[in-house]
Amino acid sequence: MKKVVVGLSGGVDSSTAAAILHREGYDVVGLTLWLMKGKGQCCSEGMVDAAGISEQLGIPHHIVDSRDVFEKYIVDYLVSGYGSGVTPLPCSQCNKAVKFGPMLRYAQTELGSDTIATGHYARVDFDTETGRYQLLRAVDRQKDQTYFLYDLEQEILAHCLFPLGQYPKSETRRIAAELGLQTAEKPESQDLCLIESHGSMKAFLEKYLAPKPGDIVHVDGRVLGQHQGIHNYTIGQRKGLGIAAPHPLYVVDIDAGRNQVIVGDRASVHSPSCTVSRTNWVSISQPSAPLRAQVQVRYRTRPVDATVVPWGDNRVNVSFDEPQFGITPGQAAVWYSGELLLGGGIIEPKVED
Repeated sequence: MKKVVVGLSGGVDSSTAAAILHREGYDVVGLTLWLMKGKGQCCSEGMVDAAGISEQLGIPHHIVDSRDVFEKYIVDYLVSGYGSGVTPLPCSQCNKAVKFGPMLRYAQTELGSDTIATGHYARVDFDTETGRYQLLRAVDRQKDQTYFLYDLEQEILAHCLFPLGQYPKSETRRIAAELGLQTAEKPESQDLCLIESHGSMKAFLEKYLAPKPGDIVHVDGRVLGQHQGIHNYTIGQRKGLGIAAPHPLYVVDIDAGRNQVIVGDRASVHSPSCTVSRTNWVSISQPSAPLRAQVQVRYRTRPVDATVVPWGDNRVNVSFDEPQFGITPGQAAVWYSGELLLGGGIIEPKVED
């Protein structure tokens, strides 16, 4: 009987993933990472539910205190990013640095298992021709989470199972109800764990970043108002700017050096290209020539046709067939070929000419 360590957050997805593997005959061990105190699936509430599911399934349950790791790789990462005028993407960073890698190491060294599983909606396959593990979109495209998994390297994917990748969310709920799981009716987490815990990203950041007033400036150079800190703004933002104008204005850029928020009309927020760094090539090795792909620049945006040009030094240039709205430094750009996730990286701030 093969042993698999399942990451249990206390939600219906991870609970059902564990139950499916248990039903299929795996020797399942539950593992919960204690990331922080408070409400939400990654916090105290989630640990209680994860323990309850483990007891219900009759499987061992381990809790690992990961608060220091979370503080270093996520809290510090977010505070530093927002403070410098970018909008960090914590979920992919968390998956790589806090969850999958540490989970696998703990499974191997402490639990005698070489396989981990989570409730993510994604699929993994192995290409015998290239010798690479491939990451594919989930069957349920509305729930697909591969965008947040682009940074997982081959050494991690080789040991991962994603039991829910082949199911629509409705089927996950049905299986959970059929098996009588106590989390079957638990509401989905709607926000980042930090937002669930603190109430809002603004409230979280206020604990770490003091107000730093500066100018809100139109792209034509006019000063339109004042802000209380660039960390309160993101590219493409329209609401909550705190200024009056006859036409809708959007955040076009954030100039950390001048402590300015730059605004303009909607057309000003479209960009034909972006530079992406810290790239990770997943389903294919890094190409030496440009390739055509469908590129996604936000989790909830649709992928669009573009050309990805490798520059070396783990950087690429992405040139879109049509200019895209709200390309945001700090977020991920992830490129696909159909269902296959080819690679991804972090969008860099624009460099002024």
